[in-house]
Amino acid sequence: MKLENIIFDEIEIGYNVSVVRTVTTSDVLGLTALTGDYNPVHLNEEYAKQTRFHGVVAHGMWTAAQISAVIGTRLPGPGSIYLSQDLKFVALVKVGDVITTKITVIDKDMNHGIVTLDCQCMNQNKQEVVFGIASVLAPKEKQFVEGIEPTVKVFEKIG
Repeated sequence: MKLENIIFDEIEIGYNVSVVRTVTTSDVLGLTALTGDYNPVHLNEEYAKQTRFHGVVAHGMWTAAQISAVIGTRLPGPGSIYLSQDLKFVALVKVGDVITTKITVIDKDMNHGIVTLDCQCMNQNKQEVVFGIASVLAPKEKQFVEGIEPTVKVFEKIG
């Protein structure tokens, strides 16, 4: 996939990008393997049924990572430097949910090249699941980069 950034001078307040992705069991298992977060609420259906969630839920950081992905690949894209993020997790995300991640430019600091972004993730029912603000140092130079899409296989250990 070809990636093209949006440099600071091209970014306008109000500009936004949305990306849609469905949460899969492989996503949950992959994030578990990557982070070491083996909380049974993400992995064990019988355990999770006994919790306030009434079933397995995806990691909150999976949804946060969708925000990072949009920032790193689309707005502003390659060359962006994440400075800060403040997120609120307000609803559950489960395997099979279709999450729309929308990033909107709400401010530009002309002196420092910093862009402030409103971040919102909504499920297939238009229910907000995560929202917040991120600040990034936007790239100054245009970049066209060939993106790499790795294939990762996760095997569930039984027993």
